Parts: sequence; C-alpha cells; structure tokens
Amino acid sequence: MGEFVSVEIADHIATIRLDRPKMNALNRQVQEEIAEAARLVDADPGVHAVILYGGERVFAAGADIKEMAVMSYADMAVHSRVLQDCFTAVAGIGKPVIAAITGYALGGGCELALCADFRVAGEGARLGQPEITLGIIPGAGGTQRLPRLIGPARAKDLIFTGRHVEAAEALAIGLVDRVVPDSEVYTAALELAATFAEGPVAAVRAAKQAVDRGLEADLDTGLEIERLQFSGLFATQDAREGMTAFAEKRRPKFTGR
Repeated sequence: MGEFVSVEIADHIATIRLDRPKMNALNRQVQEEIAEAARLVDADPGVHAVILYGGERVFAAGADIKEMAVMSYADMAVHSRVLQDCFTAVAGIGKPVIAAITGYALGGGCELALCADFRVAGEGARLGQPEITLGIIPGAGGTQRLPRLIGPARAKDLIFTGRHVEAAEALAIGLVDRVVPDSEVYTAALELAATFAEGPVAAVRAAKQAVDRGLEADLDTGLEIERLQFSGLFATQDAREGMTAFAEKRRPKFTGR
C-alpha cells in the first residue's frame, strides 16, 4: 500500500510489514504509512488479528536521526504530534496486535513494539530506548508505555542509561512475552495470531478497550468501563451464539456480528 509499509491479509490475519532498507529507520514517510496501515486493518471487518513485522533481519532500528538532526524546536513541536499520532493509531487497533521482533527494536522501533498487545522476540533481538545518548528522550510513547509495561524503576533504568536489552533479559522483565529462535519469530507470531482469528471479534475488541482504558483510570472508573463493555456485548449475535453453544455442548460459530 505504501512505499515502505505494506499490508498482507490471509486467514483473517493482517501483517503490517516494514521494508525500508537497511534498518527500517522510521522517517516521517514511514510513520505516516504505518498510521495508514493501522487505520486500514482496524476498519477491515475481515481482519481479526494483526502482526507487526520488520523482516528477518531487523524490526526497526529507530527514528531517522539524519532527518531529526536538522529540525528546529519549532519543527519538532509540530512533527512530534505526527510521530505520536502514528504510534497511537497502532495502539488503538481494536484487535490483538503482535510484534514479531527480529534484530534491533531500538528507540522508535521499541516504542512501536510497545504499541502491540504481545511481543514475540528472536533470541538475537535487542531492545532499548537509547535516545538519552543523543541528548534527547523517547518521544513516541516510550516514557509512558514502557513504565506501564515493566514498571517505573525498570523503565527509568532503560531510559536513563540508553542501554540495549538482550532477548533473555527482555523476557525476564516483561518487555517481551516469548523468545524463540530467530528463524521462527514470524511463524511464532502467526501461530499466536491464529488463536484469535476465529474468536468473537466484538468481544475481543471490548476486552482490549476495557483493559487499555481501565489502566488509565481509577478502579471505580475502570469497573464502569468494564460494565458498559460487558453489557453492550449482549446486543451481539456472537454473545447469543456463544452462550447457546455452551448450553448445547457444541463449539460456537462466531460471525463477528
């Protein structure tokens, strides 16, 4: 669909593929193409799960430093909104999103992976937020999504030092959910996505929204978000099918309605 970002759909699974040689540097064009791809798969009723993939060699090594280096404060004050909106579009996909991480996922690449619901990494993967070594800080959600995922102290360690985390440590601290041989990363992500492909689409979307929005609120507000999402699902055919199938002791056939 774009010059550097494509979308492939098969068996209700969409793969958003980054392909900007050599390291999938996230310049403005790539950012905008990612956002467009995110909106496309979110709106497609035939897509039930999404994989973010940078290829066999690298996920994304970060922002395009050469592009940023010539920007003034006024330039970045405008561009930073575009940058955040791109990643927010990915985080807002109302379907399970899996980041299939090979090689480097640094800076903006790590922030893109943080927008996914699950992260599958190769044994040779390296993740991190090295922006501090450039005299700046993460600007695409790293200071917000990372501490929500791994806790503030661990997030500050990575952000303050800019160090790279190997796959084993990333798994230990909860930065990734599964580590597999490098050659099996996409296959493992595809297998995980397939577990959601035949599920009740509306219920999965509601569950994702309840969890994500609830984490941003106090407990009482979160419970109200859950209550409204829960109640709303009783207007769907899938809920009726699921409960009827349970009573009839058969496997439900969800249609996404």
